[in-house]
Amino acid sequence: MATVVRLTRMGRKKRPFYRIVATDSRKQRDGGWIESLGTYDPNTEPATVKFDAERLAYWKSVGAQLSDRVAKITSN
Repeated sequence: MATVVRLTRMGRKKRPFYRIVATDSRKQRDGGWIESLGTYDPNTEPATVKFDAERLAYWKSVGAQLSDRVAKITSN
């Protein structure tokens, strides 16, 4: 199973926020996920990012790939 850490969209129309989740890469963007690692809200100023760094490190250590956006927002 190819595991990826990516964003899944939540929220209402024109006011999205995202969950940072570990999921199977073959699932749809908003499909089921294995574990929720945090949230990302681009609507606040500045954008709010909350995530469990320990669990993110675990998923990276077992071979999960980070999407480009997740890698960018979690590196700060």
